[in-house]
Amino acid sequence: MRRADRLLRVIQILRRHRRPVTGQAMAEELEVSLRTLYRDIADLITDGVPIRGEAGIGYVLGEGYDLPPLMFTADELEAVMLGLRWVAKRGDKDLSRAALDSVAKIGTVLPERLRPFLFDAGLLVPPSYAFADSVDVSEFRRAIREQRKAAICYRDENAAETERTIWPIAIAYFDAQRLIVSWCELRRDFRSFRTDRMLKADVLRDRYPERRKVLLKRWMTLDSADHRRAQLDVLI
Repeated sequence: MRRADRLLRVIQILRRHRRPVTGQAMAEELEVSLRTLYRDIADLITDGVPIRGEAGIGYVLGEGYDLPPLMFTADELEAVMLGLRWVAKRGDKDLSRAALDSVAKIGTVLPERLRPFLFDAGLLVPPSYAFADSVDVSEFRRAIREQRKAAICYRDENAAETERTIWPIAIAYFDAQRLIVSWCELRRDFRSFRTDRMLKADVLRDRYPERRKVLLKRWMTLDSADHRRAQLDVLI
């Protein structure tokens, strides 16, 4: 790898992470020695790149700094296309349409020599049977963005129906179904609800009182992985 390319990769690694990245992690990804990595960091700082941190702790890229637009590599285009194809097949109606629109937008800015890596990528998403959503999942995505509560009528696996007020914090997209990860006011705990089992869903004007990121972090750090797995298995 040319040194100039390596320096751009260092910046790209830092752009990819919100938290400090250790020199060791970057050196391993770039397949260079730690000494070379530290020298590259020092050179970037000398050139005015706002990298903060120190050896043994980690490095972050200062806010407000960005590179001029860079062209995609072949691997990046194939990764983008694979992801967009998956969303087009597995996402809700609006998300699927957005994925197709994204492909078209990316294709218009690519040079001719790179377009085959996008439109003719040999990476396929196989078809699968999916349970039909009985509610508009895009409304839950809006509720998550705006941190609003939702009122749902839910039928569980035993056909018992309950009215619930939930705080949607994330959506899990599986091959066959979608789950709304939420705080449930009825159970006073985290629960996950299958969209195909919802009989009705309305986004409310009320915002939930805690920040979504805080709730999501709490859900991700539950006492045991089995507990979280049980939530995703919809044992409610």
